[in-house]
Amino acid sequence: MGKLQEFDITFTNNKVVYGPGESIGGTVRIRTGSSLQYKAIKVSCQGSCGISTKANDASWSLEEQYFNSTLSVADKGILPPGEHSFPFQFLIPVAVPTSFEGPFGKVISRVRAVIDTPRFSKDYKSQRLFYILNMLNLNEVSGIENPSCAVTTKKFNYLLVKTGTLMLKTCSDMGGYIPGQVIKLATEIHNKSGKDTGYVLASLIQKVTYKTKRPVYDLRTIAEVEGAGVKAGKHAEWREQIIVPPLPQSALANCSLIDIEYFIQVALKSPEAVVTLPIFIGNIPVNLSPSVAMPAAGVMPSAPPVEEDPEGAAGFSGDELPTKSHSQQDPSVPPVTMSPSAFSHAPGAALPPNHRTPNVSAPLFCLSTGATIPFYTEGNVTPIPTSCSLILPPEYSSCNYPQEPPPTYEESCSSVNSSFASEQ
Repeated sequence: MGKLQEFDITFTNNKVVYGPGESIGGTVRIRTGSSLQYKAIKVSCQGSCGISTKANDASWSLEEQYFNSTLSVADKGILPPGEHSFPFQFLIPVAVPTSFEGPFGKVISRVRAVIDTPRFSKDYKSQRLFYILNMLNLNEVSGIENPSCAVTTKKFNYLLVKTGTLMLKTCSDMGGYIPGQVIKLATEIHNKSGKDTGYVLASLIQKVTYKTKRPVYDLRTIAEVEGAGVKAGKHAEWREQIIVPPLPQSALANCSLIDIEYFIQVALKSPEAVVTLPIFIGNIPVNLSPSVAMPAAGVMPSAPPVEEDPEGAAGFSGDELPTKSHSQQDPSVPPVTMSPSAFSHAPGAALPPNHRTPNVSAPLFCLSTGATIPFYTEGNVTPIPTSCSLILPPEYSSCNYPQEPPPTYEESCSSVNSSFASEQ
């Protein structure tokens, strides 16, 4: 096997997830079959982000570095045959982003070890990745506990004859969630026309922006819920919920190359009418206790003003829309009660509220939204991907480029106003 039989890096207590400001320590283990001369044995700790305009590209168009420290654990000598251990320790800076991995870029951290040998000899290298979780406390986002609402009005036309109007209004119970929590949606549809509508679709959408010279927008539909249409002349209400799967947090604090946003989009297919609500995905849930004052460290995106129904809903009977399908759960089978063992590899993994309250002290960590979601933990447990059918996010391998981002509120309002004007 040559002179070098083993060259590995191990972390203290096998810990692979760290927070900003923590120290990361471990040991470089070397086993040689014969004497090995070296000029130096060095260990470095690096954190950086790289993005590209091509999916799964090995070379980056843009990069930024967050930390890079090097420690010399041995200077010029000879390693005799046998096993050798060299301890190391580094301090992770406070201003570092959470680890992230997507098709057009990643935020990555690693420890590297190098045996620098004399001239004309082969240098030996080893590395091991670790992951950073910079917790996003939703209580630091202003107005996060308040419901978020959006509304749009659509006029029906048939052969240049106005046949009535339709109003679509959607509200979420609050503005931010953590994985495992439930997004509660309340949708009203006032169909004041002589035509039935098509089905209604509620979607949880992730938008990742890679800030190259020509920004790349990667859109993912995380979950979908489909409801029935509304009969002519009817006022219907549709109440549904979406379980938030393991997802990267909103934004990426201290990263200037990648931005992550989430939206709830509710759309009617006929006539085409869409409303969009921005939401935050974080790590520490919203504290709804009125005695807790929340600092305004962030700005919650605001929805457009709720329009008043000019004609009122009087005279229209109210219906409760049935749900036709749900991407997170097969409607033909009874609800699944998840056991803690399904998340035994992820300490503190958040389960739906009807199962147990999320454990904030031991946060859920998800590296990306790929079809296989890696979880990482301390101790001797080998990381295992989740297999729960309720929380399968989209598959990155099916991505199309380029993707257009969801319309902003200003664009949505402009398009509604322009279409309204053209119909006058």
